[in-house]
Amino acid sequence: MAWRIGIDSGGTFTDICLFDDASGQVAVWKVPSTPDDPSRAIARGTQEGTERVGAKPSEVVYFGHGTTVGTNALIQHRGVKTGLITTDGFRDLIEIGRQKRPDLYDLQVDKAPPLVTRDLRFGVTERLRHDGSVEIPLDEEGVRQAARALREAGVKAVAIGFLYGFVRPEHEATAKRIVAEEFPDAFICTSHEVAPEFREYERISTAVVNAYLGPVMQGYIQRLAERLKELGLTTTPHLTQSNGGVIGFDMAARLPVRTVLSGPSTGVVAAQAIGRMTGIENLITFDMGGTSSDVALLRNGEAKLASEATVHGYPIKAPMLDIHTVGAGGGSIAAIDSGGLLKVGPRSAGADPGPVCYGRGSTEPAVTDANVVLQTLNPTHLLGGRMPIDQALSKQAIGRIADELGLEPMATAQGIISVVTANMAKAIRVISVQRGHDPRDYALVAFGGAGPLHAARLARELEMKRIIVPRNPGIGCALGLLLTDLRANFATTRLATLGEGLAPDMAQIFVGLEAQAENWFTEEKVAPADRELKRTADLRYHGQNYELAIDVPDGPISTETVKALAEGFSEAHRRLYGFVADGEPIQLVTYRVEAIGFVPKAEFRPEPDAGPDASPAIIGRREVWFPEAGGFVDCPIYDRDGLRSGNLIDGPAIIEQMDATTVLLPGMTARVEPYLNLILETP
Repeated sequence: MAWRIGIDSGGTFTDICLFDDASGQVAVWKVPSTPDDPSRAIARGTQEGTERVGAKPSEVVYFGHGTTVGTNALIQHRGVKTGLITTDGFRDLIEIGRQKRPDLYDLQVDKAPPLVTRDLRFGVTERLRHDGSVEIPLDEEGVRQAARALREAGVKAVAIGFLYGFVRPEHEATAKRIVAEEFPDAFICTSHEVAPEFREYERISTAVVNAYLGPVMQGYIQRLAERLKELGLTTTPHLTQSNGGVIGFDMAARLPVRTVLSGPSTGVVAAQAIGRMTGIENLITFDMGGTSSDVALLRNGEAKLASEATVHGYPIKAPMLDIHTVGAGGGSIAAIDSGGLLKVGPRSAGADPGPVCYGRGSTEPAVTDANVVLQTLNPTHLLGGRMPIDQALSKQAIGRIADELGLEPMATAQGIISVVTANMAKAIRVISVQRGHDPRDYALVAFGGAGPLHAARLARELEMKRIIVPRNPGIGCALGLLLTDLRANFATTRLATLGEGLAPDMAQIFVGLEAQAENWFTEEKVAPADRELKRTADLRYHGQNYELAIDVPDGPISTETVKALAEGFSEAHRRLYGFVADGEPIQLVTYRVEAIGFVPKAEFRPEPDAGPDASPAIIGRREVWFPEAGGFVDCPIYDRDGLRSGNLIDGPAIIEQMDATTVLLPGMTARVEPYLNLILETP
């Protein structure tokens, strides 16, 4: 046997997906996360999961892992004490930023605090011009003094970023060498290594975030590697990046900033594979876990790759899937705000103590408690019986909120669900309606532990007619780890007007980026037959401040390539902004190359049609509250493992499995397609 393991470490649960190459067997497992040290839950889940299927550590040929360690450290400001060395006169750049408030109309909102305090930011004499020429040479002694001062101050990491360092990196490279000589124990990174692109504030911010997270990720990766070694795993482990691909532990330790969306990115990869299975290419993914919900839009089966994002107040220039996150999960806490209105999230009960029904001391009701009271969730246990649930505690907690609101407890529980549904619908409108896409033209792919539980109401809110619930929705991100490839992105900024005469310079720049990609292939030991390169370019009209990423056609760069880029830009600009500025010069800003190293992936096989009768899968009945039906309705409960290809189910109904619960509203139907994904439809 040859087993592949994908593990997603979330805020509440750690999900494990195991796939046997020989038989096609899929096994899933969940264990509570250990936020103080996520590697403990990963090691435990790996051990329990392999023991459950009878796999030996030596039979594991692939180990992929998605993590929220970097994200949580950034959110909670638990990175290390960090220093910054930059061009003299610009040490306050990361604090001044773009001189914009986070919310234009909120006069009280606070900006995210700088990750480097002012006393640990040092300016040194040097100056490069925009064309790479040296106006003022680097003051090497100034760098040495700054390094000594940072060492004496007790910093653990140092970020180095000079003006126009992306055009000519010699000054940054020299500064890094000097800091390493003076301060060998520090984690050191330069902006040209982390984000070799223009826009000084965003580039230096990215370098600072990378340094801030560096020692945290290094320590975590080292602990995890040791635990996996103790279990007897011999395969090389990989970590998910924000772009949906995986990299080795060594690169992840050097560039932790590329893992800030490590967890949710592979869920999008899994949705892409499910879209190919079902033949449905236009998808909106909905990944609802214990702490948050992540949504993304796939058009023609492809997810948009963003080159820049603001993560919890900090600009990051790193390739990442265009995922929007909102603080709405199963653990999101319901409370009454100062205006006397019901509010849900973004505070979360997390894994410990968790929702009130867990019986671990929490007294504030969460979304999970509302579902337990409404009995859309099993009122006695979760995780296939492994986790007992105390419904009485949930009723007491929601009863207290109901008394304050002057409502009945059931109406209050339903109100919690309605509020969290509205929050999630708002997130989906951000990535669809606000970008020129009608969600009614898309199918909703629901996964995560709570996704299928809320998908029907969310789809109804958005007037979406079709929902796809994967075979194992609760471990969607872990499954995606078994379906993704090695990926790395390389970029450089060179501003120029798009025209026929630009072709030779374009060709030369892409040759340099492709050489970097080939070096990465060699470092990751990717065979030549398993390599692929994709080229894109960021374009804009002269005077614009935002760029659009346009695919560069394969083959040699020529005048035809330039024409194709201009046409592609006009089409993208019209779709996003509704117009094309004919005659306006187009500017090429940043050149990009994505390197893909293909690896063997899990391959799923279709099942033969077993007919429409799903009654053999019924395991019981219970009263479930549906406001559409005026109250409690007697519903059949189906065991997901008992459903077969071709089975049909009419709502209302509840479909339970170890890792998730699917709610089918009155009037909806569900069909099991050949790969055992559920297709929910509403007339």
